[in-house]
Amino acid sequence: MTVAEMKERKTQLGYTNEMISELSGVPLSTVQKIFAGVTEKPRYETLKAIESILNITPGGASRVGEEAFSYMAKKQGEYTVEDYFKIPDERRVELIDGVIYDMTAPFSVHQMIQGEIYFTISTFIKKNGGKCIAGIPPFDVLLNAGRHDENRTMVQPDVIVVCDRRKVTRARIEGAPDFVVEILSPSTKKKDAFIKLHKYEDAGVREYWMVDPDKKKIIIYVFDREEDDIYPTIYGFSDKVPVAIFDNKCEVDFAEIYEGIKFLYEDEE
Repeated sequence: MTVAEMKERKTQLGYTNEMISELSGVPLSTVQKIFAGVTEKPRYETLKAIESILNITPGGASRVGEEAFSYMAKKQGEYTVEDYFKIPDERRVELIDGVIYDMTAPFSVHQMIQGEIYFTISTFIKKNGGKCIAGIPPFDVLLNAGRHDENRTMVQPDVIVVCDRRKVTRARIEGAPDFVVEILSPSTKKKDAFIKLHKYEDAGVREYWMVDPDKKKIIIYVFDREEDDIYPTIYGFSDKVPVAIFDNKCEVDFAEIYEGIKFLYEDEE
């Protein structure tokens, strides 16, 4: 889809620049520059993110193969894992408390941070002969496995560590991981910072990281069942961040990560 076609589709849908920014995760200033013609050669990833939103009808179904989504007839809050498995693989979603959440394609900065975190933790586990398993999607996590509400939630965190191998099956992870990372975007920030925060704590996740590429912050919760109040620790992209479940012996060097990705921030200055 060309920029001209995007403009026409934007008009058809009645979308504002603010709506496109919120839904796609592309910064508002970047969206404005593209549609105003200021940015002559937008990045490929940016165009694909905007295109993915403009290819969606107001009802939420793709224009291509809309009949495939005819089963999505329930009210939000009523969907189950059975409904989740009926959704085509090309449509990335999560199921949380019976609500289906669409997942937009991640930006390159998201994927690069994700890969570096996974590599550091996976390498640490292997070097120390650990039994824990690190993973990155695509994979399903049946977060509340074994509970009465297990069929209402299925998530796909950005990075996980599971230390109880009995939770790892060929099909999915069944039960709470020990460690979870979510990399925030404008379209997922509220879900990750509020809904998932409480879901992960309630399910028994021991440590939860939220990485905010826009603010260059890492917000960390270490859930201690003996404490009533849980407060986050906040680091920046100039810090080495310790992994608490490994007694702080494993550190993710965000200064090194940022050195490798800072070129991706140049067009947003």
